[in-house]
Amino acid sequence: MNSIYLDNAATTKMHSSVKAAMIEAEEKYFGNSSSLHGVGRAAKTELDKARENISKKVSNKNHKLIFTSGGTESNNFAIKGLAEANKNKKHIITTKIEHDCVLNTTKFLEKNGYTVTYLDVDNNGFVNLEQLEKSIRKDTLLVSVIHGNNEIGTVQDLREIGKIVHDNGSLFHTDACQSFTKVPIDLEKDNIDLLTINAHKIYGPKGVGGLFIKEGIKLEPLLHGGGHEYKLRSGTVNVPGIIGFSKATEVIGEKEIEHMTTLRNQLVNGLKDVADSWLNGASLDCGKRLCNNANISFMYAEGEAILLYLDALGISVSTGSACSSNTLEPSHVLKAIGLKQEQTHGTVRFSVGIDNTKEEIKYTIDSVKDTIEKLRKMCPYKY
Repeated sequence: MNSIYLDNAATTKMHSSVKAAMIEAEEKYFGNSSSLHGVGRAAKTELDKARENISKKVSNKNHKLIFTSGGTESNNFAIKGLAEANKNKKHIITTKIEHDCVLNTTKFLEKNGYTVTYLDVDNNGFVNLEQLEKSIRKDTLLVSVIHGNNEIGTVQDLREIGKIVHDNGSLFHTDACQSFTKVPIDLEKDNIDLLTINAHKIYGPKGVGGLFIKEGIKLEPLLHGGGHEYKLRSGTVNVPGIIGFSKATEVIGEKEIEHMTTLRNQLVNGLKDVADSWLNGASLDCGKRLCNNANISFMYAEGEAILLYLDALGISVSTGSACSSNTLEPSHVLKAIGLKQEQTHGTVRFSVGIDNTKEEIKYTIDSVKDTIEKLRKMCPYKY
């Protein structure tokens, strides 16, 4: 069995069509898109085409897309940029299950005079909407809620959340890095003011992302310079990377979503008979879970040990978010959904991709069962 990659929530392998588009772009559209000569104008034309193509994926009409270096920069830009440009409002609402780049941004703002409310979630990871509505104040500038959770795969109801936020006079931002092209998003109907996306979760290049900003919303730039990207994100624009991003938005369609959903279900159902284990996040059949995510906890086995045993068998998985998996601290997401510390340690995130096969999942199921059995025999607590 060749290497089996099941960590697509961390990053994906660049698709061949994306690679081809970027190679062509490096040859034909290498110029600075701000330059007035023909080579620069050609790059600008392709940049505009890419911006328009990506925007179509979220039914965009009244937002402008600013290109960034990725999801982390986009989330920082949305929150810090909005706060800096609107200093009369000092209250922000987010959730306890956000990506670290959002939580660390709000912690930074707390040190600088802002008050932040962290919303609870239920044991499936869904935001407490009643608490959200009660938490919004007159000085609430922004509500930021992740769309598809990067660890447990739960997909929030953006439309309902956005309506509550707008009805109470605040702005709504969502981090859609995991859900973009996998879950339908309509910026207008979903009441979204700011939307974070990136390329490397959808078979595009690393180091490329974007932030949709609704017309009329003011943000202070994080980067000051030559005034690129509508004077909001200075720096020579990565045209080949953005062309690759545009091409990547075409990789995942209904067929690919159905394929990943089938493999995800096969994996979860194949591990159901492992004693003292459970699926974290939304149920498989509720329609509110990322098609590629299976986050499973195994008692009496350490997640890091499971990862290393599977790695030795040629299977790549994660113990949580790749951005924070080098720490032994319990996952803040798993704690937020009510897991005790000892329950979080044996958790593994499997995230399937478009190239995985049923045979690979069968091999993974058998390997996980064998690994858990071996580790539990060494566990001093029960087995």
